[in-house]
Amino acid sequence: MKKTLILLILFIQCFTNFRAQDSITKDSIKLPFAISSEKKLSDEDLANKKEGTYITGVPDLSSDPVNGFGYGVEGSIYFNGKKSDPFFKYTAYRAKLDVALFNTTKAQREIMVICDIPYILNTKWRMRGELAFEVNPNLLYFGINQQTTLAGLSYYPANDLSQKPVTNSSFDAYQNSLIGDNKNYLNFTKKEAVINVSMERSYMEGRLRALIGYEYANLTLTPFAGNSFLQNDFNKGLITGVGRNSVSFVQVGLIYDTRDLETDPSQGFFAELTNEVSLKALGSQFDFNKTFGHVNYYHKLFPSIFKKLVIAGRIAAGYTAGNSPFYEYHDQWSSEGSIEGLGGGVTLRGFKQSRFVSRLTQWNNFELRYRFAQFTLMKQHFALSAVPFFDFGGVWDTGKNFTKQFNNYRCDEGAGLRIAWNVNTILRFDYAISKEDKQFFFSLAHTF
Repeated sequence: MKKTLILLILFIQCFTNFRAQDSITKDSIKLPFAISSEKKLSDEDLANKKEGTYITGVPDLSSDPVNGFGYGVEGSIYFNGKKSDPFFKYTAYRAKLDVALFNTTKAQREIMVICDIPYILNTKWRMRGELAFEVNPNLLYFGINQQTTLAGLSYYPANDLSQKPVTNSSFDAYQNSLIGDNKNYLNFTKKEAVINVSMERSYMEGRLRALIGYEYANLTLTPFAGNSFLQNDFNKGLITGVGRNSVSFVQVGLIYDTRDLETDPSQGFFAELTNEVSLKALGSQFDFNKTFGHVNYYHKLFPSIFKKLVIAGRIAAGYTAGNSPFYEYHDQWSSEGSIEGLGGGVTLRGFKQSRFVSRLTQWNNFELRYRFAQFTLMKQHFALSAVPFFDFGGVWDTGKNFTKQFNNYRCDEGAGLRIAWNVNTILRFDYAISKEDKQFFFSLAHTF
């Protein structure tokens, strides 16, 4: 709690500083430096953008097949400034503070505080910070190589080895087959405390940003009693990272961003390449390196016919090199937040979280976002969009395998609903189907 209070105080001090700086330019909309016109908000989004400071918050109610029924609160404090602010037309907000408190019926606990200040103190610098603590006893381990994780789920009925095995089963049928000593065969518990701070400096009229950051995490990974897939692999020496771990990273990255509105883009590109280095010399327990890159594209279709019909696509890939603990194979680090494994709500939505894991991960998401209604209720603006989507991706043990093994790809499809609340807060509902599973997700923010 002390660290949280310190972060809040620093955030408020930073905000107070640039509000004071804003007063110098309150009667002028002249920018202190050039920003590309591509970054300017659309007329519609600008008309619906609120001035000043406001709060959005929603009860975080969810039904997750892995974590159970979830309940909590997710909210944001937005500092937008006035229309006379020179950056009002070019940023989704001048500063934002996100707070999340979450709990589930299966004992997942999470608290998170995130701050984001674009063009801090009216400079070309952007500051982001994150402080989080999580306990999750519902994480799944399917192995960390392509042979193991890409194999279809199979089991013997009633654990009777004399019967013919069921192959390529659904996840529910497979899970129901795990009884007795095998009940928690796939599961393990994670306790994690993490702090991350990064600074970004913009170039090329705001299109290009260079990033440097630092992250420290303290984790404890614990298998369940009984027959455990994770414990078995650890005992065989196939993986590291079970037990208590301390990991630190130095992060660098390049970001090319021409989106018109970061929180809900209608036009532009977002391309990012990041690299994390973890070294024992920097206080980590492990020496390894992780590289991640993705390109997101947004384009308005038939603007003369549809007010907002956007095609959105993402192509992404990550590679982990060195002596990495097993859980780092699950994680790809982006300047806009970590992406956890291939499977789950932001990668392959039709498969369980971290269903496919290896050194090389590649996936693709495509969405068609159609805004079909908008209205104002109790002085709050809401816009509704229907979103059919298609995802596909795969994992490989080496880059050489990637060029030869195209049958490693898995796919899903589905449909969703987006509710844009006062432009910046996006409520996301997705239902996805694959050959192995059916899943429903509710969360804040777009998938990408």
